[in-house]
Amino acid sequence: MATINRKVRQFSDLNLAFTKNPVSADVTKKYDEEAIKASLRNLILTKNYERPFHPEIGCQIYYLMFENYDPIMKRVMEQTIKNTIAKFEPRVNLENVQINTNEDANGVEVTIEFRIINTIDPIKLTTLISRVR
Repeated sequence: MATINRKVRQFSDLNLAFTKNPVSADVTKKYDEEAIKASLRNLILTKNYERPFHPEIGCQIYYLMFENYDPIMKRVMEQTIKNTIAKFEPRVNLENVQINTNEDANGVEVTIEFRIINTIDPIKLTTLISRVR
């Protein structure tokens, strides 16, 4: 019986907590689902002009946080996140973005539903974006 070798695509990224791997003493890595979740979170939380030499990378969500929150602003925030992910994260197929207010934390809770390219399992990422001022 012949075996088929299939290359399995593996996405990796550095763990931004910069924890040390106990075996290799190197910085730990995140793989696949966790790497893409971290990338999406970083992409949404990055403001334009915050990354040196790449002013186009980022999301306008922080600038919308200080506007009056109504159903129209909610749709604008959702569309802003959708556009940012579509433009800068080619590894995912975006399914849905939902925004809910969280008055106790003085912010909004963003839930992103997506699928990694060529997979069938849906993945959900929920993060809180709060005002700093």
